[in-house]
Amino acid sequence: MRTMDSAQSQLIQIAERVRAAAADATPLRIRGGGTKDFHGLALQGELLDTRALAGVVSYEPSELVVTVRAGTPLAELEALLAAQGQCLAFEPPHFEHAGSGRATVGGMVAAGLSGPSRASVGAVRDFVLGLEMVNGRGELLRYGGQVMKNVAGYDVSRLMAGSWGTLGLITEVSLKVLPVAPAEATLRFECTQQQALDWLNAWGGQPLPLNASCWLREDGTTPGSLYLRLRGARAAVQAACARLGGERVENAAADWQACREQQLPWFAARAPGHVLWRLSLPQTAPVQALPAGCTGPLIEWHGALRWVQSPRALGHELRALARAAGGAATLFRSEAAGQPGAEPDFEAQAADATALLHARLKQAFDPAGIFNRGRMAAAW
Repeated sequence: MRTMDSAQSQLIQIAERVRAAAADATPLRIRGGGTKDFHGLALQGELLDTRALAGVVSYEPSELVVTVRAGTPLAELEALLAAQGQCLAFEPPHFEHAGSGRATVGGMVAAGLSGPSRASVGAVRDFVLGLEMVNGRGELLRYGGQVMKNVAGYDVSRLMAGSWGTLGLITEVSLKVLPVAPAEATLRFECTQQQALDWLNAWGGQPLPLNASCWLREDGTTPGSLYLRLRGARAAVQAACARLGGERVENAAADWQACREQQLPWFAARAPGHVLWRLSLPQTAPVQALPAGCTGPLIEWHGALRWVQSPRALGHELRALARAAGGAATLFRSEAAGQPGAEPDFEAQAADATALLHARLKQAFDPAGIFNRGRMAAAW
């Protein structure tokens, strides 16, 4: 762990650099391990590396709270929690080569991406208790704290989750952690996409320890496979297995990790020239008639997250399809590995109320527009 003097020195240097950049309108590109550089519109500006801001500030296992600096490797934090039988329940993806340890805690919060259990336990923002950040004026600000009921007014600490570094540089974050579930089981059901959606919607209204789900067609000879992960008390998991039936899948942890990291064969088989789309839909949305030329979907989050592969040119049709179903489609990965999407992934109309709110927040936190320019919108 770094000394407080060292950490304070790093913060002072960062704040001074931000103030200088704001004075001459020099864009800054905030980056930790760079494992999510593939996502977004563009990567612009001088590199501002956060990895020097590393170390655990405090950890109280009995209080289920950990506070770490933004540059702390995510793998290091997860190992610390695992040693105490605890975890980040939302299963944040690392998107890195196994064992590289590049993904950081700050990047995890800034990206706001959650893994397979998101629909059951909540998103990254639901576990952020408080954070410290440097805004576009070079001011060090602190929001929230280390308990759940600590917010009066606008919850800025959770606002930073999913902001992709466009509002400020996260320097420290306090997170709620949870004990590892005492029991876990994975069941497989052979079924069509519509059957899977119907079952998931029905099971969601019952007292079952549902944790994660994934439906996909693994080959061209079967209607598809639904994988269902149960987590909770041992008696509850055993009772659910007996009630639901299906085929018990042993040693499924590696498969769920591959799903989280987009390393399943379905993702690896993406055709050259195809991009990966993320469709965020209501869980109850029916099967969507995808345009010709699309591959998929692979369905997670009990129906709320649907991955589709297609040529980039089909983006307009996919976005229209998602809007009609009450959701949205985002270009998640471009044709070339490691390259940003190079089109307005975070699509919004200038007159849209959400876009206006985003613009006002950007003006309030980063008036000179120096942070991660072009990452979420061409105008930023």
